Amino acid sequence: MPRVKGGTVTRKRRNRVLKLAKGYYGSKHALFKTAKQQVMKSGQYAYRDRRQKKREFRKLWIARINAAARMNDISYSRLMHGLKLAGIEVNRKMLADLAVNDEKGFASLADQAKSALK
Repeated sequence: MPRVKGGTVTRKRRNRVLKLAKGYYGSKHALFKTAKQQVMKSGQYAYRDRRQKKREFRKLWIARINAAARMNDISYSRLMHGLKLAGIEVNRKMLADLAVNDEKGFASLADQAKSALK
């Protein structure tokens, strides 16, 4: 019985990995072994960073809200507490957008939060 050679299956598998590694630096895009290692690592980074991206955006929104809140003479935590007491349910993403693009609208929300705190 003849030996089994890899043939088309092995070549297809290797080409699939090399295609994923396209654009990588040095031998990582050319040699199968290093390309496979880098593709695996890249997948781990992608999985991790899909979650970290959400954290990073939340941090950015909070920083923007805090900056705008302090321009309206209130701290971030007091603003958020005041909005909750006032029954205003606006998420941080929308608040940050208001803080950047609609300063008057954000100022009115800040005033409502201040009055709810009193």
